[in-house]
Amino acid sequence: MKKKSKINNIRNIGIIAHIDAGKTTVTERILYYTGRSHKIGEVHNGEAVMDWMVDEQERGITITSAVTTCHWGDLEIHIIDTPGHVDFTIEVERSLRVLDGAVGVFSAVEGVEPQSETVWRQADKYGVPKMAFINKMDRIGADFFGTVDMMKERLSANPLLLQLPVGQGENFTDVIDLIDMKQISWDEETLGVDYHIGDISDEYLKQAEEYREKIIEIAAEYDDEVMEAYLSEMPIDPQKILDAIRKATINLNLIPLLCGSALKNKGIQPLLDAIAKFLPSPVDVPPIKGTHPETGDIIECKARESDPLAALIFKVSMIEGRKLSFVRVYSGRMKAGEDVYNPSLKKKEKLARILQMHANKRERVDTIGAGSIAGIVGLKDSSTGETLCSSNHPVLLEKIEIYEPVISVAVEPRTHADQEKMDVVLQKFMAEDPTLRVRQDEDTGQTILSGMGELHLEIITSRMQREFKTNVNVGQPQVVYRETIADPSKASAVFDKEIAGQRLYGEVSLKVAPLPRGTGNRFISEISTEALPQNLIEAAQKGALESLESGSLMGYPVVDVEIKLAAINHKDSLSTELAYTVSASMACREAIAKSGPFLLEPIMDAEIFVPEAFTGDVIGDLNARGGKIGAIDHKLGSQVIKVTVPLSRMFGYSTSLRSATQGRGTFTMQFARFDRS
Repeated sequence: MKKKSKINNIRNIGIIAHIDAGKTTVTERILYYTGRSHKIGEVHNGEAVMDWMVDEQERGITITSAVTTCHWGDLEIHIIDTPGHVDFTIEVERSLRVLDGAVGVFSAVEGVEPQSETVWRQADKYGVPKMAFINKMDRIGADFFGTVDMMKERLSANPLLLQLPVGQGENFTDVIDLIDMKQISWDEETLGVDYHIGDISDEYLKQAEEYREKIIEIAAEYDDEVMEAYLSEMPIDPQKILDAIRKATINLNLIPLLCGSALKNKGIQPLLDAIAKFLPSPVDVPPIKGTHPETGDIIECKARESDPLAALIFKVSMIEGRKLSFVRVYSGRMKAGEDVYNPSLKKKEKLARILQMHANKRERVDTIGAGSIAGIVGLKDSSTGETLCSSNHPVLLEKIEIYEPVISVAVEPRTHADQEKMDVVLQKFMAEDPTLRVRQDEDTGQTILSGMGELHLEIITSRMQREFKTNVNVGQPQVVYRETIADPSKASAVFDKEIAGQRLYGEVSLKVAPLPRGTGNRFISEISTEALPQNLIEAAQKGALESLESGSLMGYPVVDVEIKLAAINHKDSLSTELAYTVSASMACREAIAKSGPFLLEPIMDAEIFVPEAFTGDVIGDLNARGGKIGAIDHKLGSQVIKVTVPLSRMFGYSTSLRSATQGRGTFTMQFARFDRS
């Protein structure tokens, strides 16, 4: 049993970046140098510990965020290695929701790439303090200072250079530590386990002194004692500089920046030291706030084990057919065998087992406290985004934002046995992945899967066959549209029927009008609650809004519509909530059908990276697909084309782009909005 870590020695961090920037490679080195794994797993060999799924190993990408725990000195580090592909953005979103700090990994060759921007903005949204590691310094075309400039320009970041590289590309050898003014070199024979700290080479000394001076100037801005010593030209205690940087990092003012080459085993130990020095422990960040489920009062959940329990389920996985829930404990303690309360479901659940996670391997522990991230077995009904707490001190933590799917495929079981398995398997996948939706098409009887992109759905169907031996045929991808209206209109409807011997009567008049794109739906009652009971108005609202779930054109959800309840004909003895729900639904459907309904399709933001020689062909192809070119930027011998384009015109684009650019073009794409193309 490992010794218990004090809460201020815990670090909950995420490794975030664009696909192929080297996140998983960095994580593998961290696990090796901290003694958590006994050999270095390489992504290109399909042997990375954190990429444990077969699909991850074959494709060389991270699909699911993997959790692990390692120790560095007195530090207990919980690491989440997150995906870099846009189709799995939800994995990054829910990881950042529970992390206290993040390390952004950037390729020194490609610099700040589109998905790097996306995950960086997600971290900004949750106020997560960040550090940066410029990786791949050994690669041809590596540009350390160019990448730093891109961070400032694209991320509006304020990077603080704590290290300088000695050489770039093939000439990259060592790293200069600007705090201690030392040069660090790594022993290749011991795979970087042994490293040497020596004096800075003469040719780099002047540059190092200049950047060291900049560190002191910036630290002085955030610490009065450093400022005083700096102005009076007195010696400055290095610890005071570190404290000032730490404070500014936690307050989101600075991004400590380091460099190295994870693949060549250079730069990882100083990165671990920097995580300890600059990223916050659970007690260094503001306490998370929740609400009382009954009173709505704000409750602060402080990172103390003596306080009542407050924990958030941020991810659910089905491993070997069993449900495993990942939780972040914000306050209090959890003990195996005890009951916890889920205020969303208003029921108790039993913690059968608590597991310390190491990717897909796990180790049983009896108890976990505030600041910890762990796996829980035994929760039957609780799901992603729900809170676990004490029934005596209930609290509801803010749920995790879920993205709407934009693409669908039809799946059909190959045999009758597959049909029975398929329904069960899809239920498991939906519990695991909140961005996956499953529905039955009433017209065709097909099962329709909706997700975040072609790769997302490809992985789901691959896992169905591999993990659960469920054989399915997959149809062509279909776009998930929305419907809206062009004009205002009004309609009335009467519901007058006898049900189970009781006559029910409801008459409702509604007005509908279009709203600006992206506004959502809105219901307004023009009838005062004095003229009509509130419960009947709410019944009409329920019926009207439910009718928007299926539009009059093709049955897609209707969006950006305002509904006004204009009049209700009320008969005391006959009018019931059900009657008004049904009549409001009928009136709303009729009004929508008269309002010039039309389809909205998913519009995507895409960035295409192409060698200059092929730019004209690629732009021509994008124009033919209905794309609107926003900007063309020059970067490292390539052109970056920014374009908005309908998703329906982008199926199979990766193949077309490869053909047009001799395999050298790449692109990333993410959902922007629903709109007319």
